Amino acid sequence: MKPFMIFLFLSPVWLIAQAHGEGEIPQLENPMSVEYLKKNLEKKSPRLVLNRSIEKELKQKLKTDPVLQNVYKAIQLNADEIRKQPLLERIQIGRRLLSVSREMLYRMNMLGMVYRIDGDKAVLDRINEELIAVCNFSDWNPSHYLDVAEMSMAVAIGLDWTAGKLPKSTIALAKNALVEKGIKPSYNKKGNTGWVNGTNNWNQVCHGGMIAAAITVAEDEPELAAETIHRALEGMPHALVEYGPDGVYPEGSTYWGYGTSFSVVTAAMFESAFGTDFGLGDYPSFKESAVFRELCNAPSGWYFNFADCGDKRSENGDFTLAWFASKTGNPAYFEKERFLRPAADMGKLGRTAGAALVWLSQYESKAGEKMPTAWQGGGANPIVIFTGEENDPHQYYFGGKGGRGMVNHGNMDGGSFIFELNGVRWVVDPGNQSYHELEKTGFNLWGRCQDCERWTLLTKNNYGHSTLTINNELHRTEGLATITDFKDGNKPEATVEMSATLGDVVKSAERRFVKDSPTSILIEDRIVTNDATKMVSWQLMTTADVEITKGGAVLKQDGKQLKLENLSHPELTVSVISLDPAPLELDRQIEGLKRIELRLPAYLIEDGEGLIRVRLSGM
Repeated sequence: MKPFMIFLFLSPVWLIAQAHGEGEIPQLENPMSVEYLKKNLEKKSPRLVLNRSIEKELKQKLKTDPVLQNVYKAIQLNADEIRKQPLLERIQIGRRLLSVSREMLYRMNMLGMVYRIDGDKAVLDRINEELIAVCNFSDWNPSHYLDVAEMSMAVAIGLDWTAGKLPKSTIALAKNALVEKGIKPSYNKKGNTGWVNGTNNWNQVCHGGMIAAAITVAEDEPELAAETIHRALEGMPHALVEYGPDGVYPEGSTYWGYGTSFSVVTAAMFESAFGTDFGLGDYPSFKESAVFRELCNAPSGWYFNFADCGDKRSENGDFTLAWFASKTGNPAYFEKERFLRPAADMGKLGRTAGAALVWLSQYESKAGEKMPTAWQGGGANPIVIFTGEENDPHQYYFGGKGGRGMVNHGNMDGGSFIFELNGVRWVVDPGNQSYHELEKTGFNLWGRCQDCERWTLLTKNNYGHSTLTINNELHRTEGLATITDFKDGNKPEATVEMSATLGDVVKSAERRFVKDSPTSILIEDRIVTNDATKMVSWQLMTTADVEITKGGAVLKQDGKQLKLENLSHPELTVSVISLDPAPLELDRQIEGLKRIELRLPAYLIEDGEGLIRVRLSGM
C-alpha cells in the first residue's frame, strides 16, 4: 500500500498516530469524552441521521422534488408491506442471526421514516410491536457480531425516530437491550471483537451499530456511550485506510456497498448528532471510492464481480453512491433515472433507504468530472478498467486485476479479467456462492493458508478464473500480483506483474492488457521459465458457445459473436473444458460454464522466454 502524504495545513484533522503494517495511518479527529458528549450532543431526538433542522429541510424539499417524492412513495409501499408481515422471531440460520437483524434494520428504516414524515399512529404502534419483539430475544447472537451491530442500529433508529412517543416501558426495554445485548458484549475480553481494529467490512458495520446504540443511550449511560464512540473513532481508520491509495475496495463492489453504506450512515449520524463527522467523509481515498463503485457497473448490468462479489446490480438507484453525490455535487453519482423508476416497480428497498432519503434531499448538482474511460487503482487488490466513451455503440467493458488470495474475501485470481462487448459478457468471473450452504457441511470456507479447503472451490481457485496456471498448480495465496504499468489514451494498457502469485515454478511472468481498438482487447503474457516450469496454461472462462477454429475459436452468445485469435501460437489448438456441472458438488453450478485453455509445454518456449499473445475482438 502506498503511504499517504499528510499536509496538516490542508487538513488538520489528520494525525499520524499509530503503525499500520509497515506504514502509518491517518487518524480521525477524536475529542470524544463524557464532557464533550454532554456539551455537543444534539439535545433532543431525533439525532440519528435526522435532527430537527435536517428534518425540516427534508420535509420542505419533499414538497417539490420529484426524486424525493418517488423514493418516499416507494418507502411508503414498503412500510405497507411490512405491516402485513408477522413480527420477527429469533431464528438463527447456522452461525448467523444476520437475516433477522437485517430485516429489522430494513423495517425500522421504512416504518421510521414514514412515521417521521406522516406521524401515523398506526405506524408508531407497529414500530412499538417490532421493538418489543426483538428486544425480548435472549440475545442478538454476539458470537457473530455483525448480527448484534445491525440489530443495534435498527433498535436505535426505532427508538430515536419515534422521539419519546413510544410507551415508557418500551423505551426502557429497548435502551436496556441496546446496553446489555448491544454495547456491553462488544467489550467481551474472551473474543468476538477482532473487528474493533479490523481491516474489513466488519469494522465499519460493527462500529456503526455501536455508535448508533451509544448515541441513543447517551443520556442514561454517558460514560459507556463516550467510551464506545471514542473506541470507534480510534478503530475505524484501520478499515478506512484499505480504500487507499485510489479508492479500490479490496473486497469487491458488493462489499463496498455493505461496508461503505454503514460508513456513510455513521458519517450522517455524527453530523446530525454532533454537527461534525470527525473527518470520516474526508478520509483519504474514501470519496474517491465512488469512482471505483461507479466504474464497477458494467453496461450489461453485471458488476466487475471480482472477490466474493455478487453478480448483478439492482435496477434501483444506488443509495450509498448518492451520499457521495450529496457531498461532491457530482451528477455521475446520482442515478436520477433509476430513482425515478415507478415506485411500485422498485420492490423491496435496501435496508438503509430510509436514512438515505436524507442525503437524497441534500444533493445539489454541480459540475463534476466525467467517469474516466481508462482507470487503475492500487492497494491490496489492484484493478484496471477500460470502457468506451459515453453512449459507446459497442458497450465496451474490460476489467483486469492483480491481488492475492490473502485479501479479505479474496480469490486466487491475480491476473484474471472479465470482458464485455455489445452487451454480452464474454469472459466471466464465477463470482460468489452461499456461505451458509458451504458452512453447514462443515466446509472450512474462511481459512486462507496455501492448503486450506477454500481453494478447492472453483469460485475461489485459479482454475475458475481467466488467468495463467503453471504446472496445474494453485496460485500462491500470499503472492501479490501488482499493476506495474498503466497508460491512458485512445489505446490504454496495463501490466500486471504475476511472478509472486505464480511462485517458484517460473522465473518471472507478467501480463499486459491493451485496448487495441474500440472492439477488442489484446492479452500478452511474457514468461521466463526455470527448471521447474513444465506447462503453461492460458485460461478463459465463458458461458458462451465455443466453436474451435484454426488458430483460435469463435464464441457465440445472444445472437452475437466474438473471435479469439491465438496470435503467438496459431499452430496450437485451444481446448474447451466443460464446467457444467462443476467439478465438486459444493461448487457453484453455472449453466454453460466452460474454460477455454491454451496449453503451452515448457519445451516449446525457446531460450526460456515465451510470449503468449491472444486477441479477443468483435465480429
